[in-house]
Amino acid sequence: MDNINLPNQYIKNLYRALFVFLIVLSLFFVVKLLAEFRSYGMMDSSESNTITLSGHGEIMAVPDIANIYFTIKKEAKTVKEAQNGVAEIEKRALDFLKENGVADKDIKTIDASFNPKYEWKLRPCPYDPSMGVVSRPCPGGKNELTGYEASESINVKIRNTDNVGKIIQGLGGLGVTDLNGPNFTIDNEDALKAQARKKAIDDAREKAQALAKDLGVRLGKISSFSENGNYPIYYAESAMMKSDTVSAPAPAQIPKGENTISSDVTIIWEIR
Repeated sequence: MDNINLPNQYIKNLYRALFVFLIVLSLFFVVKLLAEFRSYGMMDSSESNTITLSGHGEIMAVPDIANIYFTIKKEAKTVKEAQNGVAEIEKRALDFLKENGVADKDIKTIDASFNPKYEWKLRPCPYDPSMGVVSRPCPGGKNELTGYEASESINVKIRNTDNVGKIIQGLGGLGVTDLNGPNFTIDNEDALKAQARKKAIDDAREKAQALAKDLGVRLGKISSFSENGNYPIYYAESAMMKSDTVSAPAPAQIPKGENTISSDVTIIWEIR
């Protein structure tokens, strides 16, 4: 009897062992699969481990464009006379600019206007013998039209920055009312902005790699990237001139210095 039951018992034990093995194997694969999901960011991002680093990049460049701005104003009894006065000074200024290599496309009128001019005048009182005076101001008065003021504002882009001082000095002697500048800029900034951004990204990546090494982890994929989009430009040196200081001659050469184009980025990496 015992010889007959032994094989059945053996088979039952074998099934139990196989069942336990399958459970252990299933748990192993479940744990491994969950670990892979976590590693590659396939689970909820709130459960991902991350590190955040910022980077800064700068590019220095010598400005190749100078912008100046001036206004011409004239007062006269009539609008036509005021406008003619502005036109006369404007023609002299434009001729001077063209003689100094400024192209028509780089000269732009940005405002033109004329406005009436008024003066407050007191009303004279009639003769009063008791006061011993022929005439005296009486209470009250009124605004009286005395003429018109015409004005025109012009922006000029100077591509030969070596001529900036000469042009400012020349315009100052032609009768312009206000003269401001120069504002030194770079004509094509896009390529320099891209270079500054790349330096900022490289800076952030180097910091992240060093931190990951210290922590004993590996960098995964980038989950977030942001950049300040203003690209601030700091003018190293510039000059300003107004009509009330025309008596002080502008220098023949105005230092341009260097402009700084910068980029700041923030990058978030998942870590494994």
